Amino acid sequence: MRRPLSRLVEFARRKSAHSFVACDMEGVRVISWNLLRRTGATVHDIAALIEAEKPDVLLMQEATVEIDVLPDVIGGHYARNPQPGRIHGVACWSRIPFARAPRACTIPSGPLFKRHAQIIEYENFSLANVHLSHGQMLNRKQLRRLATLLSPPCAILGDFNLLGPTLVPGFKDVGPKAPTHRMVDLLPIRIDRCLVEGMQCLSARVLPVFASDHRPIAVTLRPLIGL
Repeated sequence: MRRPLSRLVEFARRKSAHSFVACDMEGVRVISWNLLRRTGATVHDIAALIEAEKPDVLLMQEATVEIDVLPDVIGGHYARNPQPGRIHGVACWSRIPFARAPRACTIPSGPLFKRHAQIIEYENFSLANVHLSHGQMLNRKQLRRLATLLSPPCAILGDFNLLGPTLVPGFKDVGPKAPTHRMVDLLPIRIDRCLVEGMQCLSARVLPVFASDHRPIAVTLRPLIGL
């Protein structure tokens, strides 16, 4: 099936607009984890993961108000953005100070649930924390929308609910290839992903099953400098 012309144009634009070289900054260790709202990981489970894995940034999906005490437990910087009309949302914890307060960004949504992503900006790079829809056309549309809002160096991480290629022009899928979830507790699938543009992935792995029905993914990313 041919790509729509607009998608090819966008890919060519992003491809030609930036050339990159490695910057002097060491890799940033990022973990993404769907907590499984209320019946999954607790704030103490999250603190234990941070203590064990020493991430610079932890992105969370299905985080509830109970998780808001995390900085009181372990310090750091924290922000949560609930999904519209839901008890849970996307949240981030960081050792690194934010360049500005993380913000919610509306993305295309289905008829039942509204969705938004969390945009997190640092001095040298930005991240999008996502919990995408299950519809395989809709979640790709949501990713393409986010791609237009981010400037490299950047990464999109989270629960994509997506099977197969992401089809996002200019971005590379650098997350671990191992399954991260069992659909209906039977079929192992890889739906927790990491896409990057203008960033180098130094390592990627799936962490052991712990307190949730999703396995956390851990990546070490190094921003690249545009020429």
